[in-house]
Amino acid sequence: MRPERAARPAPVRAEPAGAAQAAPLEAPAPAHRAADGERRTGMRLPRWWHRLEDRLLSWRDARIADPTFRHRAAGAWWGRWMARRRASQLFDLVAGFVYSQVLLACVRLEVFERLAQGPQRIEALAPQLGLAPEATRRLVAAAVSLKLLRRRRDGRIALGALGAPMVGNPAVAAMVEHHSALYGDLRDPVALLRGEAATTLASYWPYATGSRGAGAMSAERVAAYSALMSASQSIVIDEVLAAYDFGAHRVLLDVGGGEGRFIAAVGRQAPALRLMLFDLPPVVERAARRPEAQALGDRLQLVPGDFFSGALPRGADVISLVRVLFDHPDERVAALLRAVRAALPPGGRLLVAEPMSATPGAEAMGDAYFGFYLLAMGEGRPRSAAEIEGLLRAAGFGDVRRLKPHLPLHAQVLVASAVGAP
Repeated sequence: MRPERAARPAPVRAEPAGAAQAAPLEAPAPAHRAADGERRTGMRLPRWWHRLEDRLLSWRDARIADPTFRHRAAGAWWGRWMARRRASQLFDLVAGFVYSQVLLACVRLEVFERLAQGPQRIEALAPQLGLAPEATRRLVAAAVSLKLLRRRRDGRIALGALGAPMVGNPAVAAMVEHHSALYGDLRDPVALLRGEAATTLASYWPYATGSRGAGAMSAERVAAYSALMSASQSIVIDEVLAAYDFGAHRVLLDVGGGEGRFIAAVGRQAPALRLMLFDLPPVVERAARRPEAQALGDRLQLVPGDFFSGALPRGADVISLVRVLFDHPDERVAALLRAVRAALPPGGRLLVAEPMSATPGAEAMGDAYFGFYLLAMGEGRPRSAAEIEGLLRAAGFGDVRRLKPHLPLHAQVLVASAVGAP
């Protein structure tokens, strides 16, 4: 029996990792519909169609770049809706930082948790936030415009469509708080791209730049990034467990497993599975003190080490790399994958889960957000499923398949099998 989860109303669908993932175009045109159909059906369109598509899009973009055309289109019935849409989208890019700070203010003032108890009037909410009524009105108006909050007909303020998911969601709240460091590093994006700027994130994540000495990996610095990783891990855990069933395996080795939240969740899903967690020594020390790890008792073996300077422990028939590969450049990823292959028996499985570049419907997350976050962080970069597949095959893996998590925005999941002798 294959270990992919099948006991659901619809079986998990898997497709080759190299499947086309081109970003959908925004303008309605025959080329757009055909390209979208190609992605859905897997049918390959002829080259002449792609050339025609490129010419049509080049013509469109040249018209939009012309100020005279834009002015005419904005006043004409045939172009008004598109002009307004584009203007709104462009302004959202300009104002994106302000929007993020409205969210940060709501998180720091615990607005969502307070309103989860029930709608409130501004006069009642203001003293709870420690703000003057006018400042509270300003924050509420901004949050309502962003759908974080909602103004009821009776004037009371309630949770909005985007604020409600923030309740009881420490993973997202932790990332919102953490972004203060990221935004500081992005003050001068050109200097960052040229490698001329020292960044806070590079020191926050010392392992990502190869800084593994005693000073770089002090208890204080390890505690900071380990706590954030642990808090934000639940986003990916849910996606992996929804897509893959570990119950058919004997032993799981979670490489770079941090404080053990992922391996503890897998242990609850598969009670007979033996577990090994491998990470840097100070991280493993923190994992040993976590209640989740202690609850696993003898089932869990904690193994300290550095996967770039030594062999991985053997004995597992499935190894997981959860949000690990995108932290590192290609040459180090290739070395890690070879070490994983050496630790697995023939036919053993490797599961890779992380946000990926070129994720359909989430291209901005992979290429813009993680592209610049990882640049500020150090040496890593987001990769597409096809790129990771190529690295896996070069390291001795085959049968690379992409599973279907509920929300690929959070993570895509690849599974590969070890081929032949290591």
